[in-house]
Amino acid sequence: MRPAREFAAETLHAWGVTCRHDEVLLCVSELATNALLHGVPPGRGYRLRMLRFEGTVRVEVHDSGGGRPCIAGRQPRAEGGRGLLLVAAVADRWGTVPRVPGKVVWCEFAVGAVGAGGPPAGL
Repeated sequence: MRPAREFAAETLHAWGVTCRHDEVLLCVSELATNALLHGVPPGRGYRLRMLRFEGTVRVEVHDSGGGRPCIAGRQPRAEGGRGLLLVAAVADRWGTVPRVPGKVVWCEFAVGAVGAGGPPAGL
């Protein structure tokens, strides 16, 4: 997930967004990991897209796999399965939308006014 986190950090810096930096990077890492583990068929990748609009940063991870992600109940000693739980706890909003093929899992962060928006960034 290092390339995804580096891309997100560079994008936030270019946009002048300094608040919630660590929270955004955590969610980028979790969503990208989930895409690789659960949403990407063999031989395919995922797309990370970040958007900035008045007071909000939106992170989207597009994959071509089936299914809809959900927060699953896990045993306290389980080593995995908490990615979306973390995203739900850290981001202001999150959700999924279908696409053909696959889905988009997104989350948003209120970051205050960040000035005039530029084009979306994508990896």
